[in-house]
Formats: sequence, structure tokens, C-alpha cells
Amino acid sequence: MSIKKIAEEVGVSIATVSRVLNNPNYKCSSPQVRDKIWKTAIALNYTPNHAARALKLGNEAQRQKPYYIGVLMTRMEKATTDPFFNELLRVVESEIHKQVAILTKVWYMPLFSNDKRCRRENLNRVIEEMYDETEQKCDGLIIIGKCNKEAIQILNRRYKSVVSVNRNSTNYEVDEVLCDGQKVAMMAVDYLISLGHKNIAYVGDCYNEARYRGYLEALRRHDIEPEADYIVQTGQTEAEGYATIQKFMELDDRPTGIYCANDITAIGMLKYLGSGKSRYYTPSIISSDDIEEAQYTQPMLTTVSLPKDEMGKFAIYLLMDRMRGGHKSVVRTELEGRLMIRNSCSNVDDSEWSDYCI
Repeated sequence: MSIKKIAEEVGVSIATVSRVLNNPNYKCSSPQVRDKIWKTAIALNYTPNHAARALKLGNEAQRQKPYYIGVLMTRMEKATTDPFFNELLRVVESEIHKQVAILTKVWYMPLFSNDKRCRRENLNRVIEEMYDETEQKCDGLIIIGKCNKEAIQILNRRYKSVVSVNRNSTNYEVDEVLCDGQKVAMMAVDYLISLGHKNIAYVGDCYNEARYRGYLEALRRHDIEPEADYIVQTGQTEAEGYATIQKFMELDDRPTGIYCANDITAIGMLKYLGSGKSRYYTPSIISSDDIEEAQYTQPMLTTVSLPKDEMGKFAIYLLMDRMRGGHKSVVRTELEGRLMIRNSCSNVDDSEWSDYCI
């Protein structure tokens, strides 16, 4: 199936299709156009032209059979739920294309990140139905996001070649590319503490979550007692961040620093504070992920950047190598986060957000 056919189906130029398939950071005229291009490519089982690729890559490319790869998103109900995972998916999609492989299906199934729901469901049946949806054309699977341990074991038996891309380790159940959520959270909380903050809140998932453990560990290392009113269990949405800052406003003793487990929740908080309802309450807010929108908030969001491009690339390299028989042992590749100091954090003695930005 040619790029020309995809362009005709979507109603865009061949050049636009090529840029979307090859460049995860390419800005389409709208996100809907980009999503439609990938959905059409998946529906048509598109793979790059082998003859053309062979001329570029040599005879070895001609001998490679096309591999069918599925992607399981465990933190999202749909493509727009969490920008970080959507941005990571873009990288994975493009890398699959570059490896002359076929993306057969993208599943959005938050069931797999919820241990309680997994205990109630018949996971064998659910996973078998997933496999049947691809008409048994699935040589490997990429799992993006936290996944229940039993579900990973069943997925690994069904698909044989599985790679997890995550902030929570699978503890060597499958090959994984990890940016350790505990270390990321500790980096963020340590930065707040370096600014003099001791009343530090946590907003995010608390159950079996590496970032929550990192928050607690950072406080423990600095002999700071966690405050129950400062720990808020939320989902990963802007609306829940907006609602959570309202709860903090009702406290007599408000947190001066807030660590949000993900950027989109922090952005919800900043929007509430920017609406003029905060009555001069300007806590230092830091988060993790570094989604595109984090650079355009008011103030600009201080966050810990996760290397999305490298995470996606290494995941596909590991998966392709395992499918081709290149390695048998479970491989864990860990990448480091990087603190992005922007404007949303300031010294505890200051009443306004910082003008300092790196």
C-alpha cells in the first residue's frame, strides 16, 4: 500500500503523509489530521516500500520480512487523555515505520493499569480478544504506561516479544525502557526543598506508583513529615488539577510547594491560579513529563523532562532485536530525567513566581 493511497483517503498531500509518518514532532494543520493519517495507515496495513528501502539500506533490507506490531496504551481511554503518552506514542509510531514494520493496532485500555479492575476481569479473555482483533497478525507488542503484573505475564505468553515503556518498572517481567518515576519525583521534590519549602504537597496517583514513593522518600531524606491533607489522589487530567488547587485554597495551612506527578495536572492548577481566584496564593508548582504545553503556560512550568524520543526509539530497537532472535535475556534500559527550571517555582520567602528560566 502506497503513501499516495493514504493521502487520497485522508485528503492531504503525499508530502504531508510522509512527514507525519517519519517525524513524530511534525506539526500538522490540526491534531485530527495527524490522527486520521495514522488510523488510515493502520487500517491499510501500510509499510514502507521494500524495493525503495532496499536501494537505500542494501540487500539486507530485502531479506527482512515485515513485522506486525501492536501498541497498548494503559493510561489513556482515548488519544487525547494524556499529552505525555500521546507524544510518546508519536515517537513509537514513527520508529515502527522507519523499521519497515506494520503498526496493526493501537489499544487504549486503562484497565491494565488498575490492579483492582484487573483482579475482577478475566484477563485471559480480554487479551485473547485483543489478539483476535489483529487477525493474529501481531509479532510483537509495545506497552506504554504502567501495567498490572499478571496482565504483563499473560501478554508476554501470548505475544512472545513484548517491550514496556514506562515510569514504573516491570521488575524484569519483560524487556523495558524506563525513566524511573521514583528518581524523577525525588529530583522534583529535592528542588522544592532547595528553595526552602517544607510544606510540600503531592498530587497524582498514590497506589503502587513510583512517583508517590519518590515524593515520600525525598521528604524522609530531609526529615520532613508528610502531611495527610497535602496528599491528593487524582487521575491525570487538567480538570482534576484545577479542582485540587481549590481544595488547597480551603486549608488554613496551605502547602507552599506542590509536586504534581504529571504536567497536565499542574497545568490545571496554573489555570486556576491564573484566573484570579487564588487571593494572592502563589505556591511553587513543579511536575514531571515536560509535555509541549509546559513551555507555554503562565507562568512557564518547571518540570522534570523525560526523554520521550530516546524512550520510544530504544523500545522499538529492543522489540525488533528480540523478534529477529537477537537477544533472549530480559533487557532493562534506564534513561535519566532532566530538571527544567522555568518560572513556576520560587524561594519559599518570595510571594511571587520566579522570573528565572533555563
